[in-house]
Amino acid sequence: MRRLKRSRYITGFDGIRTLAVIAVIFYHLFPYAMQGGLMGVSIFFVISGYLITDLLLQEWEQNQKIDVKAFYIRRMKRLYPGLITMLVGTIAYITLFQKELLAHIRMVFLTNLTSIYNWYQIHTGQSYFDKFAIQSPFTHLWSLSIEGQFYLFWPLLIILMCKYLPKKSVRFFLLIGLSLLSALEMMLLFKVGSDPSRVYYGTDTRVFSILIGAALAIVWPSSKLSQKLPNESRRILNITGIVCALLVILSFFKMNGEKAFVYHGGMYLFSIISAILVATVAHPGANMNTWFTNPVFTWIGKRSYGIYIYQYPVMVFFESKVKNIAAHPWLYGLIEIAIILAISELSYRYIEIPLKNFDYSQTLIKVKQVFKRDKSHLNSKICVAVGAIIFLIAGAGLVQQPTKKPQDNALAKQIKENNAKVKKRNSELKSGKKQSTEQVSSSSSSEVKKYQLTAAQADKARNMKITAVGDSVLADGASSLQEIFPNMYIDAKVGRQSAEAAKIVQQLAQTGKLEQTVLISGGTNGAFMGHEIQDIMDAAGKDRQVYWINVHVPTRRWQDQVNQDLASASKKYKNLHIIDWFSYSQNHADWFYNDNVHPNPHGLEYYGSFVAKKIVK
Repeated sequence: MRRLKRSRYITGFDGIRTLAVIAVIFYHLFPYAMQGGLMGVSIFFVISGYLITDLLLQEWEQNQKIDVKAFYIRRMKRLYPGLITMLVGTIAYITLFQKELLAHIRMVFLTNLTSIYNWYQIHTGQSYFDKFAIQSPFTHLWSLSIEGQFYLFWPLLIILMCKYLPKKSVRFFLLIGLSLLSALEMMLLFKVGSDPSRVYYGTDTRVFSILIGAALAIVWPSSKLSQKLPNESRRILNITGIVCALLVILSFFKMNGEKAFVYHGGMYLFSIISAILVATVAHPGANMNTWFTNPVFTWIGKRSYGIYIYQYPVMVFFESKVKNIAAHPWLYGLIEIAIILAISELSYRYIEIPLKNFDYSQTLIKVKQVFKRDKSHLNSKICVAVGAIIFLIAGAGLVQQPTKKPQDNALAKQIKENNAKVKKRNSELKSGKKQSTEQVSSSSSSEVKKYQLTAAQADKARNMKITAVGDSVLADGASSLQEIFPNMYIDAKVGRQSAEAAKIVQQLAQTGKLEQTVLISGGTNGAFMGHEIQDIMDAAGKDRQVYWINVHVPTRRWQDQVNQDLASASKKYKNLHIIDWFSYSQNHADWFYNDNVHPNPHGLEYYGSFVAKKIVK
């Protein structure tokens, strides 16, 4: 069968892949610096949609048929060696050094092999945006599952289109129409103020990027683009390509994956711009392909698959061992990048390329050669031995996967108990129920002693009406704070982002339920990505006093950025008072649980005392 007689390798696509993978890496390492870097995945989808459709249409045009089996084999040889190596190596590491990550590992392994991991993430409620929760080294693999589903069904759909939809215009508008339906579903499913992981992970809500790339391939086939182009047309293509490249780069810094704009058409618009960039680079008559081709872009672009799949394991494992990432976030980030690049190079050179070109019909012969009882093939024997050991360790991890959910740790139990107490007290506050004289008298002496308050401070605290909104740190300290401030209404949730806290403050203000004194605990789960501080201060207004507890998160690189933003905001707003828990808690590791973020029972006494003294001052 004749196949792809006129196909050509578009070197500039490696340049586009380089931009995409750099954006994704920097988003994961420095989300406060490149908050829109997650859009890089959409670029990968657009390129895949274009390239795969372009190749399949060329094959159909030349042979009037598509060898689906050969297509599947090529895709598997390209993707599975790297993926399986990463999965097995990561599971082996977890088995040896981080067994707490073994929970549900069999399902993680199987769903990745079958390209349905993104739906497993949705089914189990995993968040892509909760950056403080225990990170899975497999979180990023959702996109590979979407690609895998695309590879499975697309050649069959292309065959149907070629047989029953001979007009290119009909095919084009069909794909654009389907892409619009996907974007519409994303818009309808997205809920402002809630975690957008469902629409971020879903094949149905992300496929529009692939469809846009596929539609481009129908009207812009690479094999029919002429190198001979009028100067004016070349100039238009070049200017268009440059503008699109600049818009793509600008989006990496300005778009925010938790904001409504991204899901209300922003990601669709970005995919359109990316497709236009792909079109200008694909055209041999323009200069964009040359401009996007250089040794650095070629090196990174060819290894972008490995860089992408190995990034999360490196980040998760490295950051679990470094307890003070916030001290040198950029230095540690550069170290992680170096490790990712080194592993990716090894994977590309010794796994991906050799196995992509390997003739699997010769497997038995190669195995016999390796196991000959002589000194030949010594390097191969060593590699096989090391690989076998890693596979055995990973197998042991898959076998010993915990069959039950691990018991709640001390912190989780503390927060669970607090939630029950807070819920009860909040209900009493809503109903207007006050503490009895005996309760007030009893709590008065305990507050003075336990939290080292003066009688005057304790008395003032008991009579203050406060609204508190925050994250898991506030949830951890909620019971202690309500002991001191019995009239404090608390709304705290694990994993809460500051954007969600801003919405809650706005709702409370609009319904007249926001007290004159407001306590905020936010920033633990990520840097401020937009106008969260401004939104909260605008909702509170100038007449309310807002106390904001800054963060002690040495295990996360955004700690200093959050505290700097809060310090700057306090200079802008006269009614914003920063409770500097970060400075007060320095060199007191004994105050915290093992995560070095949430105060333990001993630390809560200091936490409650410090917060109370700042508010009643």
